[in-house]
Amino acid sequence: MPRPNNFLTVIICSLFFLTFTVKAQKFSLAGYVKDAATGEGLIGSTVFSVENLKGVTTNTYGFYSLSLDQSKYTIVCSFLGYKSDTIKVDLSKNLTINFNLKSMAYTTKEVVIEAEGKGANLEEAQMGKIEMDITKIKELPAFLGEVDVLKSIQLLPGVQSAGDGNSGFYVRGGGPDQNLILLDEAVVYNASHLFGFFSVFNADAVKNVDLIKGGMPAQFGGRLSSVLDITMKEGNLRKTEVNGGIGLISSRLTVQGPIKKDTASYIISLRRTYIDVIAKPFIPKNSAFAGSGYYFYDINAKVNYRFSPKDRLFLSTYYGKDVFNFRDNEGDFNVDIPWGNFTTTARWNHLFNNKLFLNTSLIYSDFQFEFGASQSQFDFRLFSGIKDITSKVDFSYFPSALHTIKFGAQYINHTFIPSNVSARSGDVEFDAGNIQELYAHDIAVYANDEFDVTDKIRISAGLRYSMFQQYGPFDRYVKDEFGRISDTLSYEKGDKVVNYHGPEPRVTFRYTINSKSSVKAAYTRNLQYIHLASLSAVSLPTDIWVPSTDLVKPQIGVQYALGYFKNFKKNNYETSVEVYYKDMQNLIEYREGTLPSDNLQDNTDNNFVFGTGYSYGAEFFFKKVYGKTTGWVGYTWSKTMRNFPDLNNGIEFPAKFDRRHDLSVVVSHQYKRWTFAGTFVYATGNAITLPSQRYIYESQIVNVYGARNGIRMPDYHRMDISATWKGKENKRFQQSWTFSIFNVYNRQNPFFIYFSNEGNIDEGNLKISAKQVSLFPILPSATWNFHF
Repeated sequence: MPRPNNFLTVIICSLFFLTFTVKAQKFSLAGYVKDAATGEGLIGSTVFSVENLKGVTTNTYGFYSLSLDQSKYTIVCSFLGYKSDTIKVDLSKNLTINFNLKSMAYTTKEVVIEAEGKGANLEEAQMGKIEMDITKIKELPAFLGEVDVLKSIQLLPGVQSAGDGNSGFYVRGGGPDQNLILLDEAVVYNASHLFGFFSVFNADAVKNVDLIKGGMPAQFGGRLSSVLDITMKEGNLRKTEVNGGIGLISSRLTVQGPIKKDTASYIISLRRTYIDVIAKPFIPKNSAFAGSGYYFYDINAKVNYRFSPKDRLFLSTYYGKDVFNFRDNEGDFNVDIPWGNFTTTARWNHLFNNKLFLNTSLIYSDFQFEFGASQSQFDFRLFSGIKDITSKVDFSYFPSALHTIKFGAQYINHTFIPSNVSARSGDVEFDAGNIQELYAHDIAVYANDEFDVTDKIRISAGLRYSMFQQYGPFDRYVKDEFGRISDTLSYEKGDKVVNYHGPEPRVTFRYTINSKSSVKAAYTRNLQYIHLASLSAVSLPTDIWVPSTDLVKPQIGVQYALGYFKNFKKNNYETSVEVYYKDMQNLIEYREGTLPSDNLQDNTDNNFVFGTGYSYGAEFFFKKVYGKTTGWVGYTWSKTMRNFPDLNNGIEFPAKFDRRHDLSVVVSHQYKRWTFAGTFVYATGNAITLPSQRYIYESQIVNVYGARNGIRMPDYHRMDISATWKGKENKRFQQSWTFSIFNVYNRQNPFFIYFSNEGNIDEGNLKISAKQVSLFPILPSATWNFHF
């Protein structure tokens, strides 16, 4: 494994430890910022003093801590979409003050209030971080009326969609496995329903969405490209409320309220599709497909309890499942494909004092996929999955308004279940080899310090040190030069198979040019010990997760980024230009010609080949934040390449998601009770591999494939629009209708390309033509939403 830049690591460590000598301020102001109506903490709220414009933002739980010199201050607390609150304080001792902000429509007056402080995008050192407002996400046009968090982040620069029928996404040249997707701190390994048409995140249960695509702080690790941090709602602490919606293919219902007012609350959110129910009446009982169907459902639930002013307990869970079945009653042939995620997170918050905050978490995550087929007495089953048990502790220390220190540790116990098969005919069991289960310890410790060197310079320096160990029981099948198993190395339970470890330094730098603009730079080095192996061109539930082993080395990613940020008209308009370069090592792919059956009675990693990759690009972003008309334009120019000695004759080739151009336009406009929204996307076509030559051998057509990913499919572009009408509000009941049209001008975007043979070889009139398959034509939809 290549050694990191030792000099840079020493510099980052030095910066971190030197900052402990920064003199702490005398007194602190701390507390929580909450929604006045629900009691929910508001993540990312700003609390600052008017006199010196020193401020902080609230953490995931709505907590803030602001330390200042002894004096009298005017303190402003603000949050987008809420009425700001201003108070006068005489800071002659440590104070605890909670803010309760009231929701309001955006007005010109509110823009002025917001503009009293500096723009958060200019002030913070963090690069490549974008907070998505869940209310804005709900306004965007949705596929068949189903609001989708993952589809929304794919409208941001630097984030590329995997295409129609796939919720996987690619960030700055990284694969779908290089994105850390968290739901209340629990890892979600497969974030899609309906083979990628929808994501697993029910927008009614989501409180906050943060995407970090460059310069991730040290508390996050284990992935090379990005962090998608999704926080669930906590439940209304003050009153019971019910909301939901009924659409063309799915319905949802959310109930939340206090268990004990202002002390404990709950939320339960349910969602289910009914494609199977709608289609059933139209399938004749004597049809060969009677009984076939598909549906998915998911459940989000959360409770929280504040058992003292300084202690709070959270327990959240998610369970979602897809069920697809095919029934050929005439041929007695049945197929069942269930898959799903289950996560549970228990968290304890403790406030030692106004400057030290603790969060301790215990997390369970489980993803399972199964494929079953049966005919007559023969039964075949294939299954795979991954399970994690995680414990972690995170401290936040606020010595001054200019200084925030975070440190902690994490342990994960992984259980990997690669492709396993069972088969039987009647009472006869077929030997498909022992069930493979791979085990690993995953440990990390970290410290991150964000501090102001001067009024213009802010630095965030962090160091994460991670360790990974595969342990037994495990059998290593050793192959000879002809690919035959020649020996077996056996490891007993608990025996060390292989051990990896290494530092992961990262540093970001912000220089404020003036009150309207700043420059930022970032360096990040990440190690990724788990890998996603795919035999298909798209991300599917059949993809399998595997650990680093004696054959599979940890992925290593190093990213450099530089950005210029400028705001206009009192922070009403935000603009940015970011450039990046990313280098990746120890990437994996299946060997050419590998079939799923090759994983049986063998180690999965014996079928892998290894290589490197790099990506670079420029991202342009323009966003209008306030007013009746809001939205953004994002454009990315990028290049992403791969090099595998055992693929493509060792010649460098573009990654399948390499795109030169990626454009997104998002607009939302409010007019009286109506909200109109539209999106337009354009992207260079995906890279694919197609035959370059053909010849006939013994009356059979033999394809000779050209360069790997050497052909481009037609460019992808699409426009979606929506209109939402809100009924008259009253205290008891509110309703709205959302009408949307997907693919307004009926663009036939390519999903895949295949070749059709017409004529006969023997008659000499054989014609071979390429044909394109597209998924979605123009699709209108309507959804009725309610709240009481």
